[in-house]
Amino acid sequence: MSLSTYLRDRFAAVFIGILCCVAVGGMLAVLGVGRDAAVLIPCFIASCGAVALGVGYVRRHRFYRELSHLVDDLDRTYFASELLETPEFLEGKLAHEALEAVGKAAADDVAQHRQQAEAYREYIELWIHEIKTPIAAARLMMADLRGPEAAKLKGEIDRIESSIEQALFYARSTSLAHDYAIREVALAEAVRTACRKNARYLIERGVTPAIEVAEDVVVFADSSWLAFILGQILVNAAKYGAANVRFVTCAEEAAASPARTVLEVADDGLGIPAADVPRVFDRGFTGQNGRAQGSATGMGLYLVATLCEKMGLGVALASEEGLGTRVMLSFPHDRRRLDMQR
Repeated sequence: MSLSTYLRDRFAAVFIGILCCVAVGGMLAVLGVGRDAAVLIPCFIASCGAVALGVGYVRRHRFYRELSHLVDDLDRTYFASELLETPEFLEGKLAHEALEAVGKAAADDVAQHRQQAEAYREYIELWIHEIKTPIAAARLMMADLRGPEAAKLKGEIDRIESSIEQALFYARSTSLAHDYAIREVALAEAVRTACRKNARYLIERGVTPAIEVAEDVVVFADSSWLAFILGQILVNAAKYGAANVRFVTCAEEAAASPARTVLEVADDGLGIPAADVPRVFDRGFTGQNGRAQGSATGMGLYLVATLCEKMGLGVALASEEGLGTRVMLSFPHDRRRLDMQR
């Protein structure tokens, strides 16, 4: 709140005060008390009024300045009343009480919605675990089936299971709790796990993975989350026309940034149009290729980015239409840095 704003807000009081001072001076002149007295007394009254205005401005300015800074700095502005001292002037007290009431209502509303979201997430996780039982039973019943129709049926079961796994990881990604454990993971084994889990789909699509990752390369990550991330990247490559997918690592060390291991997953598929590349990690974004496929959900790469962020890993994508796509995952060497990022 600036001084000019404060004075404009009190324009009527200032104007009436000036009129009163002029009227007092006029009356004193008429009463014959002398010209000096007729000038000094109104000036004294005006000075007292100016001091009162100044004190009021200082008190209000401090309160509204702190309130403005808190609103700008806080992510959750409904906590502002907890960090703001109760002012001594009436309007400030009323404003503070209103802030407290609004903040309490907002906090209660947020807590209620959070409980509902957590309950829904827990239900989804429970449902996913329950649905795995009939899927496992269906696999057992199909174990002895042979022929092309059986192969197609097994492929559809794989797709159902993949979609359920995606839903499970999406539910876990929205949880406030840490449902993962960062440990040392052999990167080559994580890549092989992802390939094995998606082997039937890769074979069906004619995709050949090439793993050029040394056995002694170790990174910090959650093994199941990392396998899921790599699986999503693999499925995306296979879905969009790749015949070969290459996994290769390199170590990066620079003075301006911490040392890290980078895993590059490169395919020779359709590639992504340049206009779509900046949005590939957005939730629900399918892009030109996804719309052409007709069955894309736009959740695969979104989950890749979300899970990487939760684990403190870096993820980037580069693509050229018609030449293929490269996805880069970066793993900091210092586990403490991961903990700080989480």
